[in-house]
Amino acid sequence: MNTVVLNLEPIMHLTDEQFYQLCMANRDLNLEMNAKGELIIVPPVGGESGGQEADLITDLNNWNRQTRLGKVFSSSTIFKLPNGAQRSPDAAWVKLERWEALTPEERKKFPPLMPDFVIELRSETDSLKSLQDKMQEYVENGLRLGWLINPQDEQVEIYKLGQPAKVVQLPAILSGEEVLPGFELQL
Repeated sequence: MNTVVLNLEPIMHLTDEQFYQLCMANRDLNLEMNAKGELIIVPPVGGESGGQEADLITDLNNWNRQTRLGKVFSSSTIFKLPNGAQRSPDAAWVKLERWEALTPEERKKFPPLMPDFVIELRSETDSLKSLQDKMQEYVENGLRLGWLINPQDEQVEIYKLGQPAKVVQLPAILSGEEVLPGFELQL
């Protein structure tokens, strides 16, 4: 199953609240919305990708529990980006001060912020180009550090604010650098 993109603009423009209600009414679907207002239906992943994603979130969360520097989020969390897109990375981390600056209502719904760090894990059904575009969108919205893990091509693309993407071949040890001090991920 491939990602499906629905252009709703000729008919309507979903407000943030309407998109939130649509997601709540269709909890079995993984929905996103890009900055153009197109609705994106993201297919589920298989067992291999789901297990890899769980491992990534576990490693990130274990580091965060020790440092208590921020908040970790799963792929079920949708973030409302500054450009109006509403996206859900496979794993995300937000610096604690930024998270605590949100109101209780903003925390309850789709947080209106770009995470400081994200991981996108390419599954068998993902187009590399669409994930690269998504990572670029994250950077344009203030992402400080992001990893696009591409097991099919045995590489990782590292995205940083204000810098071109860097490609690293697998196996590799990735560093959280100054964004996630002391965090390392062995792939």
